Amino acid sequence: MKVYVWKQSGNSYKLRVLLALLGVDYEEVMVNFRTHEHKSADYLKINPRGQVPAIVDGDLLLWDSAACLVYIARSFGGEQWLPSQPAPMAEVMNWVALSGNEMQFGLQYARRGLMRGICSAGTLEQMQANGRIALDVLEARLQSNDWLALGHPTIADIACFPYAETAPQGGIALEPYPGVTAWLKRCKALPKWPERWRT
Repeated sequence: MKVYVWKQSGNSYKLRVLLALLGVDYEEVMVNFRTHEHKSADYLKINPRGQVPAIVDGDLLLWDSAACLVYIARSFGGEQWLPSQPAPMAEVMNWVALSGNEMQFGLQYARRGLMRGICSAGTLEQMQANGRIALDVLEARLQSNDWLALGHPTIADIACFPYAETAPQGGIALEPYPGVTAWLKRCKALPKWPERWRT
């Protein structure tokens, strides 16, 4: 299995986390955003969106971080990381959906706006407002729960972790969110949780 990633991508980090926690062997392929490799004709055959991550496993091609997490969890993680029964699966996917909505258009895009000067989902203030909505939702859950779904770590936590952790890079302080801050520490304390790349 080949996994296409980039160092500064939180979505790439999600896959690295799950693969590390599950002890899955894979080939990591670094896609160089600085040279615009992600927009090259060859890479667009792998991911027509020109983004990372992507997975190639035999004839299977996946190019969305949520889809990749689902594939890895169900292929290598058994029931713990993404249950097969409808109700618990839906509970996990609630949070995966949050990661692709308010977290992406808020926390991720505010970070990108400040770090790279790209504001593609409104003004910086609008993106930060969406980011605070996401953090408010996380905080409400985490004030009385250690994990986002099912009482134990799942791909819900992995999907939401990267851009919650980097909220300060988008100009959003984490001090008002003690439940989120404690949860971030619990995640990083899981055995085999990988450090972020140094960029």
